[in-house]
Amino acid sequence: MSLQNITFTDKKDTRSGFGVGIHEAGKNNPNVVALCADLIGSLKLEKFIEDFPERFVQTGIAEANMIGIAAGLTIGGKIPVATTFANFGTGRVYDQIRQSVAYSNKNVKICCSHAGLTLGEDGATHQILEDIGLMKMLPHMTVVVPCDYNQTRLATKAIIERNGPTYLRFGRPVWPIFTPAEDETFQIGKAQFLSQGTDVTIIACGHMVWQAVEAGKQLEAKGISVELINMHTIKPLDEAAILQSVKKTGCIVTAEEHQQAGGLGESVASVLARHHLAPIEMVAVQDTFGESGTPDQLLEKYGLAPKDIIEKVEKVMQRK
Repeated sequence: MSLQNITFTDKKDTRSGFGVGIHEAGKNNPNVVALCADLIGSLKLEKFIEDFPERFVQTGIAEANMIGIAAGLTIGGKIPVATTFANFGTGRVYDQIRQSVAYSNKNVKICCSHAGLTLGEDGATHQILEDIGLMKMLPHMTVVVPCDYNQTRLATKAIIERNGPTYLRFGRPVWPIFTPAEDETFQIGKAQFLSQGTDVTIIACGHMVWQAVEAGKQLEAKGISVELINMHTIKPLDEAAILQSVKKTGCIVTAEEHQQAGGLGESVASVLARHHLAPIEMVAVQDTFGESGTPDQLLEKYGLAPKDIIEKVEKVMQRK
């Protein structure tokens, strides 16, 4: 299985995949309720609201209140899906999530768009780069970061079907669609192998999976055998997939649109430290805030471009 075979014919934003996914989930389950903090268009909720107006709650710019309402709705058997920008849906309301959702183990789905640097021109105040770390540290919380439109649609339906507190992270920019529309291999907590290789393992999530595909193609052209894993679920982490791969390749590079501290890379490093020591390099934001710019400009500036993954691969292979 070669990365050269992975291509795309269209681009769509992952938030649109969420919009389609929640609408489909709403058709299948009358207990699905959507809540939004004054960002209906940004979260692509128009179709859900049109067809199920009685199952929509507009809280206004009151995210803490939205989380509290969502927690309360679960007591009546509803499946609340609380939506806003990732910065406001995690950092701004962390106390409410911790106490009313995670500690209480309520079946609330926190689904957030505009995560990471690729939010773009809105700048550092909106580009949360710490949310994966914040959410994965909470007991009971599941954390899912899908890679494209199709997978975000499937992930949305999957988290609604699965009981328990969940954080779903997705983004704003149009992005290549390269996974199947109906992907039977998508399972929460089960990593997706996009290629098989023997020289290096690359583990990525979210928008960085496509960056890793692009990097992997160039590496394969150089004769390097790449095993690429789409780690769409950060928690529970598929430790078995990590160990299976690294025992074959002997080294790992992780790639994420998040701070290195507290992110996917540190979770993978913890697995290696506990079970199988091996060299690891991380492609991530290095202890800094973002700034205003286009998604591509920001990914380039902050070291999240395909060339940066290639550089880390060459470095980690020398450490084997």
